[in-house]
Amino acid sequence: MALVKYNNNSISAVTSAASIPSGAMTLIKTLTASSSSTLSFVHGSSDVVLDSTYPIYVFKFINIHPATDSVFLDVNFRDGDTNYDATKTTTSFAARHDEADSATSFEYTTSDDLAQSSSAVHITGLTGNGNDESTSGELFLFAPSSTTFIKHFISRSNNYDRNNRSVTHHAAGYCNVTAAIDGVQFSMSSGNIDSGTIKLYGIKDS
Repeated sequence: MALVKYNNNSISAVTSAASIPSGAMTLIKTLTASSSSTLSFVHGSSDVVLDSTYPIYVFKFINIHPATDSVFLDVNFRDGDTNYDATKTTTSFAARHDEADSATSFEYTTSDDLAQSSSAVHITGLTGNGNDESTSGELFLFAPSSTTFIKHFISRSNNYDRNNRSVTHHAAGYCNVTAAIDGVQFSMSSGNIDSGTIKLYGIKDS
């Protein structure tokens, strides 16, 4: 068996790898729902930053509990006016597994797709409103202040659904506008957000 001999340079390279800087994540704002119809993050309002300060913004939604049974958590975007209706094209897929270990599925969810639409995007599966049912996940928004490129977003979530299943849901798309995105709004597809927290972070690229 051949022996491998490491010199000082190779060891130094290994140890210095740990010092490579990663993106710094900064908490910008926390919103907590209490029978809320919407939770909105608007640039310049209540210390919210959605500009070129950060190239990447991340929304963490934690134990979002709907008031109504079997509903989606939705998101929509504002592009300079007062309405959350930025034109979007999206795609999504989901995987499911129930508590009885008797039903599984993996599918491209065509019903959740948007094609040049101003409608809100479903970013979770259908979540139940039982006392212990909720959904959690995250949404990434890239370079919202760009006036050159469209604005990409990616979300992933897991929810406890109406049929006692774990559902992991992935959605992505872009706001097909060159105007800056200056507001992001979360809501349920029907009824209020009974409780839960959404945190907004900014990520530096170095």
